[in-house]
Amino acid sequence: EYMQAFWDVEEVQAKAIQLLASFVTDENALPYLLTFIELISFAMKTHVDSVKLQVDGCSLLLEILSQALEQDVVMALGENVASSLLETVRKHAGNEELILLACTLLMMMSASEVTAENLRKVGVIPDLLSILTNFLHNEKICLSGCGVLWSLAASENNVDQALLRSAVPVTSAVLQEHLQNGAVTESACSALWALSLQGCLTEDDYEPTTALLLDALRMNPERPVLTKNACLALASLLRMSEISALRFIMDSKGSGINLIKDAYHLHFDDLEVVESICMLINEMVQYDEVVLDMLSQKMEELLSVIKSSFPSS
Repeated sequence: EYMQAFWDVEEVQAKAIQLLASFVTDENALPYLLTFIELISFAMKTHVDSVKLQVDGCSLLLEILSQALEQDVVMALGENVASSLLETVRKHAGNEELILLACTLLMMMSASEVTAENLRKVGVIPDLLSILTNFLHNEKICLSGCGVLWSLAASENNVDQALLRSAVPVTSAVLQEHLQNGAVTESACSALWALSLQGCLTEDDYEPTTALLLDALRMNPERPVLTKNACLALASLLRMSEISALRFIMDSKGSGINLIKDAYHLHFDDLEVVESICMLINEMVQYDEVVLDMLSQKMEELLSVIKSSFPSS
């Protein structure tokens, strides 16, 4: 009632947000805090010029949503919350601290399919791509931004085909910039996989994207989720293009076949990774030149090992 009665008074809203923030450490307060999400976002939208209120509001929403995730509370946030956050991003596009908070919040929100749909409806994709382009150097922003892209691109209700196509060069730039950062690379590989499944890559993208994914595997061999998603993305590319298949076996830094062997030996006990490797191999065998290369490198031995290791799968 206090927030609603003085909605246009910035100082009142700021104090209310600070008061609510004092309750976030109390796990029992979560049901009550959840009822304030709309009011917090409305306060942010009303006083969008205030950087401090935006930072405090985003921080509080992050705390509330983090608690909700920890307690397995599924949150589907409406278009009002999504549009409020988007206004914050647009108004303060150059404020790196605030953009980082907003992107982390967007990633958490996009975990819900309903909320991801609402983010898409309010037009988050162009803003997200601008953020990734402008803050390419910021690992945390790139990590969150690619996470949001993955959620939006992976949705079955996708209607933003043209917009998602423009996400391909941006995501590739993130991957190229942060190849040595396993977490960012993992997130970017996931986004590229989702984009490839949606048919967003063009013929010009196939070869450079294949090379980037091979570099991702080469430089981060120990990460199982990255390995799985890179293999699935490569499988998707090979399904679409012989150009990708040839680059896969003839990459100047070494054949993708050796990378697959190494990946299996590192993650032989992870069924999801092994399945993704098998899906990639399944696409490889449709090309005669690749098959010849596989035979010369005794890939049939690896397949026999996989078959005997997972007889029931």
